[in-house]
Amino acid sequence: MPREIPSSVNPDLAKACGVSRRDFLKTSALLGGSALLAGSTTPVWSQAGAASEAAAGAYVHHRAENQILSACQQCNTNCGMKVKLVDGKVVKIDGNPYNPWCMTPQIPEETPLAQAATVEGSLCPKGQAGIQTLYDPYRIVKVLKRAGKRGENKWKTIPFEQAVEEIVNGGDLFGEGPVEGLKDIVVLRDPKIAKALAEDAAQVAAKKMTVEEFKAKHADNLHVLIDPNHPDLGPKNNQFCLNWGRLKSGRADLLREFFNRSCGSVNYHGHTTVCQGSLYFAGKAMSDQFVEGKFTGGSKFYWQADTGNAEFCIFVGANPFEANYGPPLRAQKVTEGTVDGRMKIAVIDPRCSKTASRAWKWLPVEPVNGVPAVAMAMIRWIIENRRYDAAYLANANKAAARADGEPSWSQAAWLVKIGEDGKPGKFLRASDLGRPTEKRTRKDGSSWEFDAFIVKSGADFLSFDPNDEKNAAEGEILVEAEVNGIRAKSVLQIIYEAAQAQSFAAWCETAGVRTADVLDIAKEFTSHGKKAAADLHRGVSQHTSGFYNVAAWYVVNALIGNMGWQGGLCKATTWNHVGNRPGKPFDTTKRFAGDIRPWGVNIIRHGSVYDKTTLFQGFPAKRPWYPFSSDIYQEVIPSIGDQYPYPIKALFLYMGSPVYALPSGHTLIEILKDTRKLPLFIASDIVIGETTMYADYIFPDTTYLERWEFPGAHPSVAPKVFPIRQPAAAPLVETVKVFGEEMPMNLEALILALAEKLKLSGYGENALGPGLHLKREEDLYLRMVANVAWGDKEDGSERVPAADAEEMRIFLEARRHLPRSVFDPERWKKVVGEALWPHVVYVLNRGGRFQSYAKAYRDGRLTHAYDKMLGLYFENLATTKDSMTGKPYHPYPDFIAGPRDCKGNLLRDREAGYDMTLITYKHITQTKTRTVGNYWLTAVYPENYVELAAADARRLGLKYGDRVRIVSATNPDGIWDLGNGTRIPIAGKVKVLQGLRPGVVAFSLGHGHWAQGALPFEIDGKIFTPDERRFRGLHANAAMRVDPVLGNTTLGDMVGGSAVFYQSQVRILRA
Repeated sequence: MPREIPSSVNPDLAKACGVSRRDFLKTSALLGGSALLAGSTTPVWSQAGAASEAAAGAYVHHRAENQILSACQQCNTNCGMKVKLVDGKVVKIDGNPYNPWCMTPQIPEETPLAQAATVEGSLCPKGQAGIQTLYDPYRIVKVLKRAGKRGENKWKTIPFEQAVEEIVNGGDLFGEGPVEGLKDIVVLRDPKIAKALAEDAAQVAAKKMTVEEFKAKHADNLHVLIDPNHPDLGPKNNQFCLNWGRLKSGRADLLREFFNRSCGSVNYHGHTTVCQGSLYFAGKAMSDQFVEGKFTGGSKFYWQADTGNAEFCIFVGANPFEANYGPPLRAQKVTEGTVDGRMKIAVIDPRCSKTASRAWKWLPVEPVNGVPAVAMAMIRWIIENRRYDAAYLANANKAAARADGEPSWSQAAWLVKIGEDGKPGKFLRASDLGRPTEKRTRKDGSSWEFDAFIVKSGADFLSFDPNDEKNAAEGEILVEAEVNGIRAKSVLQIIYEAAQAQSFAAWCETAGVRTADVLDIAKEFTSHGKKAAADLHRGVSQHTSGFYNVAAWYVVNALIGNMGWQGGLCKATTWNHVGNRPGKPFDTTKRFAGDIRPWGVNIIRHGSVYDKTTLFQGFPAKRPWYPFSSDIYQEVIPSIGDQYPYPIKALFLYMGSPVYALPSGHTLIEILKDTRKLPLFIASDIVIGETTMYADYIFPDTTYLERWEFPGAHPSVAPKVFPIRQPAAAPLVETVKVFGEEMPMNLEALILALAEKLKLSGYGENALGPGLHLKREEDLYLRMVANVAWGDKEDGSERVPAADAEEMRIFLEARRHLPRSVFDPERWKKVVGEALWPHVVYVLNRGGRFQSYAKAYRDGRLTHAYDKMLGLYFENLATTKDSMTGKPYHPYPDFIAGPRDCKGNLLRDREAGYDMTLITYKHITQTKTRTVGNYWLTAVYPENYVELAAADARRLGLKYGDRVRIVSATNPDGIWDLGNGTRIPIAGKVKVLQGLRPGVVAFSLGHGHWAQGALPFEIDGKIFTPDERRFRGLHANAAMRVDPVLGNTTLGDMVGGSAVFYQSQVRILRA
């Protein structure tokens, strides 16, 4: 019989576990019981106290030699941090004052270290509590191999070397039958054969070669393919898949090289779509440029407001006072601006967040369709009242923008052909008007035909090149015309007509907000020139129409031409670290012998068009294909479950918990349990997590306080930056030997060990050239730091100063506690060379490289402005068919009502009696899956609640503290079924609020765990006591709507890829 555990504190839980607290501490598999920290589950405080006594009462935290500057990872803001150490133990974490995340403006980089040591930057509660992530007693320090069925949470410890051996060679690993090892999956090793197979497979997909011809030509190598009848699926190597939850540069570069170039697998997939995928991929589509005959090259990024200089900002589905990159970075600027009278803010959110509570206007918008409705209302009002920047919008190419002093230009005036059905299609081109095309040469030497675009200017129709720097092209922005017998409209006209679908008042009614409030916001937004911005986040993107929602709001911004201006929209800019630019010291991307370029369709089918593959058998496809987005987190495991487009034989999960993090994450559990569908499941984690509990092997990793990584920047950071995460604490995992080198057992050690065992190219002695070894993590990471220290100018004129003798002393002394397996100054110096070493030290001493705040602005513009074309119409979408409908994608920003399934059908759960809309948010004390073990945080906010508007509570007869259960159409029992006999109700205590829109139920993310020590688990035959504090509260993702067509994943945005968090209808029942 399954056992149902109440989702509340259960005082009898520990008594049933069979092991005492003392026995718990004796296990060598967990940090709390290892020799490293035996005898106390709170070692840091007892040891820090002893260290303080040893210092005879002297306060030593303020000394530079007792500090290491690095980057936090308690959430994805990655703030700079100052790690303070006493006797080698982390005793305090504060903000890094050199880093603009923590101080505005930050202190100059030339500030002496001793002076900077006494200056504290801002850091949120999560960052300061990170000590408890480092010293979490439930951290694993040895490799765990499952000792029962998947998900039973029964483990045994095994040596690192044995685990690597088993994973590589396979065998009857679990007494359940043979399992293929990586050596039998990564079978295509010859780059020449791979290249020939890839080229001809593409010919087959393009119907320029038959399958029979392909098979005859490559008869000797068909055995390396997944399916010779579908050669475009690629080699068996693709059946080795990486899925990660949180990954930044450095580690990302290492994993990409390992999976893509060394293992030759295309399956390298992240988590983007669970966060704000459609925000990224709308930004990618809007930043596509016209290059050699096609729209391409867009960056996976987005824009945010320059909050330090904006005079008015609309935060749409964003809450920077608690989350959204993030309180230290932006709360200070917004607070200063509102208090000093420089700035007003408005907030569009169903919940009165901390940000909304400080706003001039709060719009408690209807969460399902309200956000895009407000955008359409504003677009209509701004256009009809001519409150737009006409000069900016008229600029159709680079020359016109430069003539006006604008960083960017848009497609607003470009003409689009209108079909007989009245729908827009491709852009109007010169050849449509009978004008000649122009032959041009590509970079590779081949030729292409340039066919100019068209704008209307008075009575003329002008031909132009969008990239022309000499001949300015300006056009009328609201155009409906017929030319040469062809009906055409300007891009802005098409968008305006979409906004005319409803009246201003009707849009406001759809949004569920007062017309007067939206009117006030529209007037205010258009009253500050370019010093206003709409700043977007998850509340805009995580809908079935998320791509179009985001694009519509960016149109609102484009109408005032704020892109790249001080106080307008900003983008992130970082120094190049990989070294693939002229003059850089180390090109870490350089090709090596045995380098295999991955090819084939990937498991989530991103970047591929269904009807242009050999799998095409008419519409709909078995599962959606995603030509315009990637890292579709909610598709990886369900696609493995359906074995579509092919089976995966080995999954590697890094720092991710899709079962907990995803809407409808419970649907993944049965798939992960099934060893037939997923024969080998490897995980890298610091604890036994909600998803890694289903793994075959869990390898311990170092925490962010013990390792390297390069977090990059966020869009609202105006200066050019490069924060660095570096080892600050001595590693608390075992030491292993790989390539003859001792190192901490972490992700890097595992990747290097697998590479060594598989004899992969690109690793070991002289792997990247004479003297360029890749045997240790710092062989890669220190070279990347050297590239940053050098700067981005070929002549080295941007190189940072060299650390002087005092800086070098502080650098060495601050790392005196790190073992030689981590820090050997002579070894580190040898990696980058004598000449670069002091410059590398200079950067590491500051926790990265940060341009001064003043240099981020020039003449009212951002120094690092977005300086390209802004796409407002997506011809690529107009010419591509949706794999589930067979119809072309909708090609422009618009209001598209939801929620919809993957075939585009509207769902009507409200009509079935599910009368409440479920939403999520983040409390400043919690990050989804990382902070539940931080007791300083849970002391502040011990558990979350089922949050209801006061009107709904009265209607339902509920009061504060009543227990209720959340049920939905696809989870009518309101249960998390863990697949191991344990069932957890989606239930919690009621919290009654005035600051919540009626009809909405909210819960904060980060509570309601069932792993990470929240429920019992077994290691080496012993059952261990859980900590009930980690179990408190609820996690309601399992109540979120499952796509009825697919059945094993959440609703999603078919263009932008987002997993849907804000369009599930639920019912509230008494528990």
